Amino acid sequence: MTVHLPADGWILAAGLLLVAAILASGFANRIRLPGLLLFLALGMFIADDGLGLIRLDNPEIAQIGGTVGLILILFEGGLTTKPGDLRRAAAPGFALATVAVAGTALILAAGTYLLLDVRPLTALLIGAVVAPTDAAAVFAMLRRAPLPRKVASLLEVESGANDPIAILLTIGLIATWRDTPSSAEWALFALMQLVGGLAVGAVAGLAGSWLLTRINLGPAGVYPVLALGVAGVSYGAAALAGASGFLAVYVTGLVVGARAPLRRRGIRTFHEGLSSTAEVGLFLLLGMLVFPSDLPGVALSGLAVSAVLVLVARPVTVALCLVWFDYTWREIAFVSWVGLRGAVPIVLATFPFVAGYPDGALVFDIVFFVVLVSAAVQGTSIRTAAGLLGLTRGGHSLEPVVADVPISDLGTELIEVRAAPGLHIVGRRLGELEPPHGLVTTILRGKRVLVPSAHTRIRENDLLIVAMPRRPDAQRLVTAWAKGESAGGA
Repeated sequence: MTVHLPADGWILAAGLLLVAAILASGFANRIRLPGLLLFLALGMFIADDGLGLIRLDNPEIAQIGGTVGLILILFEGGLTTKPGDLRRAAAPGFALATVAVAGTALILAAGTYLLLDVRPLTALLIGAVVAPTDAAAVFAMLRRAPLPRKVASLLEVESGANDPIAILLTIGLIATWRDTPSSAEWALFALMQLVGGLAVGAVAGLAGSWLLTRINLGPAGVYPVLALGVAGVSYGAAALAGASGFLAVYVTGLVVGARAPLRRRGIRTFHEGLSSTAEVGLFLLLGMLVFPSDLPGVALSGLAVSAVLVLVARPVTVALCLVWFDYTWREIAFVSWVGLRGAVPIVLATFPFVAGYPDGALVFDIVFFVVLVSAAVQGTSIRTAAGLLGLTRGGHSLEPVVADVPISDLGTELIEVRAAPGLHIVGRRLGELEPPHGLVTTILRGKRVLVPSAHTRIRENDLLIVAMPRRPDAQRLVTAWAKGESAGGA
């Protein structure tokens, strides 16, 4: 006697797909190939034009799944964005996230209209949909690429904040097809999307931080789930108010990551895993939606649009935005090259499709092809480009120098400091380096645990445990100490 539930087969299929996708991701990392390429290929392989194991011909389902995936990815991006990096790159980052996105959309639309036999509104939709860089692709690249902090911070802020402008343009253009909104309606829509998204995200982040730090809910495992609920409330409240839910959820992640030190580590760990799972599922889902047999028909069009985007639109707008800031021509050239496209454009391409726009299928297929080209060409050449431009010397990934380990509610936290090569503290005696307001209590050296004295010399890759009174700037102080910088410049 056996019992079979309706969900049994779906759960098995989902598990097998996740295992296959993660193994493919590990293989992709070894050969320095963007994992999203393999995820998309796997999705296409198992869907209608491939083995036909799963049928997905409803773009609304893909749009819903894509929206949920982007919420998880953007929230995790906000959580892991360090306040210092945000302050460092706020002005140029938001210039790229607004002016550069709009400029890229216009230049790309003009090129698409001149090169392809499409109506003007279709060209504008392709430009708007492809304009934003992708947070999932950029965040994954930043974790691996040893870049100067100034450049890495800029790319992180841009990719996290540039979706609202693209969504605004895409929805506005679809509304223009359905009706003819006035200039005042366009201005009000833009204002609500941007200002409303910032406001709702900040309020939700502050409220969520208060809940996470002031209320004892019992087991530590419930706090990451509460943070997930806060992200959902932030997105939903912003969307209901007519604001950008994507911008709101990113801002909420920034605020929670900066103001909830007691629970920060567990929340980040949970959401990093959730974001990685969402990224895999998102690319699989979008790969299943496309019909590979349709791609050869748009190959030349897709290559033409990709060339305009990579060689003209992106470099021109990036240069016009960054020339006013303290960036060298090498840094500007690198930022221009690594404007990776990924899940965001594909999800946005479902909007005209779902709305019934006559060229919706064409827009989706061209955008999908552009994303494939971006991943295959730009995604595989990031390290090479950084090396040729001399940006790998002295660079580092965005892995933090320190990580906090709060101690219950005793008003104290332990901060882990990894003595990475090149840090100021490496090779010095502890007596010369006692951190401000703190005490180095333990050093982990390989498998040995040392109780240090003033004569203990710090070696590369030592893990130092620093006890500090709980205070908002504890991580900043210890980071500055480890780097040999003044606390004010950390």
